Formats: sequence, structure tokens, C-alpha cells
Amino acid sequence: MAQQLYFSRDTKVYIEIGSDVWELPVLDGFSFSQATNVSEITLSEMEDSNRNSKRGRRAFNDSLAPAEWNFTTYVRPFISAGTGAGAADTALNHHAVEEVLWALMVGDAAYASSSFTGFTSDTTDLNISFANSNKSVLGTANMYFVVGNDNKKVYKLTGAVVNEATLNFEIDGIASIEWSGFAAEVVDDTATGLPTATIYEKITATDNFIRNRLTQLTIAPTDQDPDGDSVDELEASYDLTLTGGSVTISNNITYIIPEELGIVNIPIGHVTGGRNISGNFTCYLLRDTAATDKSTDFFQDMKSITNVVTNSFDLTFKVGGTTAPFLTLQTPTAHIDIPTHSIEDVIALETTFNALPSSIELTDELEITYKGA
Repeated sequence: MAQQLYFSRDTKVYIEIGSDVWELPVLDGFSFSQATNVSEITLSEMEDSNRNSKRGRRAFNDSLAPAEWNFTTYVRPFISAGTGAGAADTALNHHAVEEVLWALMVGDAAYASSSFTGFTSDTTDLNISFANSNKSVLGTANMYFVVGNDNKKVYKLTGAVVNEATLNFEIDGIASIEWSGFAAEVVDDTATGLPTATIYEKITATDNFIRNRLTQLTIAPTDQDPDGDSVDELEASYDLTLTGGSVTISNNITYIIPEELGIVNIPIGHVTGGRNISGNFTCYLLRDTAATDKSTDFFQDMKSITNVVTNSFDLTFKVGGTTAPFLTLQTPTAHIDIPTHSIEDVIALETTFNALPSSIELTDELEITYKGA
């Protein structure tokens, strides 16, 4: 009798929206699962005349919880060749291998003419805005995990949504994004056959990785005089050299599940919660006698505006520097906490921030720009 084992390193991931299928290279450490919601009935009574008491219990499967998935992809911008199998677009337009995940994160993921709603892809860059993200229901896709080498198994996650994305700035690493989300159900779709990718340009390229060590951060206050006393407490901008940090975007999705008796209910849909974009960054405590825009100046200036309870800064993270390929994250009106000291071999500053919209009902708290090479 032949036996088959399946190894995670043989896995491929595909995302299907309509008739289009993207192949996504993912890193080791991915997962997908679906738990069951169970209710119990227990007996609890006083003793009878023989000092006996019933203590049994029964368990019932009520419903399937939303499936959960997570994996990590590298940040991989590229310029489309415009021809050949799996091409993403017409020649010279900028794209990213993982852009389909951003489309699911920021809107309805509608795809037409080689672009998603809310995306601007041209010969300059790929711009991703959150203008279409004020939705109670986001776009969904079918997500496929094809496991094994021989005798492959195909697991289909129906109605998959992206709930959270985290970009970490590990100084010696390659820029990557941790993605996580939900789906309505995990089904074995092996009998249907393997999905056929229609868009897979540059997934095997080696010239579109981004090194975190080149990342730069510029901080510019919306107002240099936030307390309005006609004295500029803040510099026009601060240039900090990072040692680490992260940015997390969350849709705070929850699922609606029926509660009918006598059957195992399946999730029927999701709803979004408050959009949350936050992060942190660390840098060495640095003083420059010839400049006033370094980390020591930033800490001192932030401490000086204690009579201001809200602040607004334009943060621009240039992940990978300014030479393509790179990724830019800009939060035009972020609220920054006062930095704290981290006492290590080299003293550092740790700072947290929340990316906020310019007005509470708007969607302009973050703009993402990819630049391919």
C-alpha cells in the first residue's frame, strides 16, 4: 500500500477573482484552518436518597467558525513587459506581484483593464489609495492552497477576505508583508483540478526584491507652531535613520453566522469594523551639532508641546530607499506619541504612531506607492 506525505515547501498559492487567477509565491510558515463552534449541555442536580447525582454532559456542533489563513509575501514591484504568458499589463506600467492582496484589503477588488478599482498603474509607478475602502463589505476571492508534489491536494478557501497586513522593517532582511484574513469555508477541491494561473509575471524574478537596510523616514509636521503662540516649536522636517519598525493595517472584520438548530451552520458573510492603521519605529538617539533635525531634536521638540493634546505629522517611509525598486508608505496626518528611550548598548528611541484621516469620515490616512525597476 502506497502512502503519501505532504510537505509545506511544495505548496503553491493562487487567488481567483472572476476569470482571473494570480499565482503568489509565499514564505514558509503559512497556515489555514477552520474550527468548529461547539456548545455543551451539562447536568447539575442535588443528591437523591442514595447520594447519587447526575453529572453527565452532551456536546453539539453548532457552526463552522470562519476559516483563518495567514502567510507572508515579499514586497516585489516590477515593470510589466506587456507581452508573454502571464503578463500583468501593457508594456512599461508598474505593478507588484502581491497587488491582488492590496485590492482585497482596500476595496471591492473589482478588476478590469489590467487594474483594480482605486489603483493607478502607469509608466511612473503603481499607486494604491484607500479611497474605496469605506465599505461595510469588502471584495472577496477564492484562495487555493495546492499542497504536495505528486498526487497534489487542492484546498479551496471560498469567500476569502484580507483582514490585516503588517510590514516589518527588519534591518538585515528583505522587505516583506505578513497577510492574514478569513474565508467562509475550507473545502477539498482536488477533484476539480489544479487552478490555472493567468497572471504570474515576475514571480520567479530575482531583481525585484527590496532590502530593508536602505529604508528612510522623513517626518514633517502639518504645523510647526501647533500651540499657536507664534513660536515654531517644531522643525520643518526631521530625517531619521531607522533601526527597525512596522506598519499594520487592519480592517477589523467580523463574520455573520446563522444559528439554526439541527444543522451545522456555515458563515454567510463578513462586515468590516473601524479601519485601523498604526505602527512604530526605532532609531538611535543621535545628536548632530551642525543640524537640528535629528532624533534628539525630535524627542526634545515633542516634549516641548505638552499643551497640545493632538498633533499631525506627515510620515514618509521610503522602504528600500529612493532607487527603484522601492515601496513608499505615506501617512499625511499621523498622530505621533512622545518617543520613549530604550536603554541598550546603544541608546535608542522608540516611537508609536496612528495614521489618521484628515477628517474622521475620509479615507486619506495612507497612500502606498510601488516603483519597479
